[in-house]
Amino acid sequence: MAPAAALSASIQYVTLGIDREVFAIDVALVQEILDHCPISRIPNAPPALMGMIDVRHRTVPVIDLRTKLGLPPVPPSLSTRIVVLDVPLHGRRVLLGLLADRVYEVTPLADHPMEDAPDIGVRWRSQFIRGVGRQGDRFVIVLDVSHLFGVDETMLLAPAASAVAG
Repeated sequence: MAPAAALSASIQYVTLGIDREVFAIDVALVQEILDHCPISRIPNAPPALMGMIDVRHRTVPVIDLRTKLGLPPVPPSLSTRIVVLDVPLHGRRVLLGLLADRVYEVTPLADHPMEDAPDIGVRWRSQFIRGVGRQGDRFVIVLDVSHLFGVDETMLLAPAASAVAG
């Protein structure tokens, strides 16, 4: 996890909602934001790997961010979006989609200095968090997208990455 002090206030973030929480992803990783669309399932995939979609004739695996963060899945709504990212994973770049309940805006999160993920004394998924910013009076959790995916998932994503590279 990168120290929050290393996060620049000038970086732009795409903010998105999962349940009642606000998360942010570095806008440099975002390729596009899509309305929810049909997703082709992958047999025996990890629970968070929903399946694949076609984005401009490129195969893109879709990860359910709710499931990845330990929340129960919910049916898609009119505000459900797929955020297509180009992510560095284990020395290569992988195109993938993150399913989010909603996408809010692009913002710098410059109101307050970025803070490290809080230490609450128990093991939790803080390795997914680059830092905590603020937008007005609400907290915004900045995700470390490269750490969201385990070895099992990245092995499943390898065929899709090859399709992207080809």
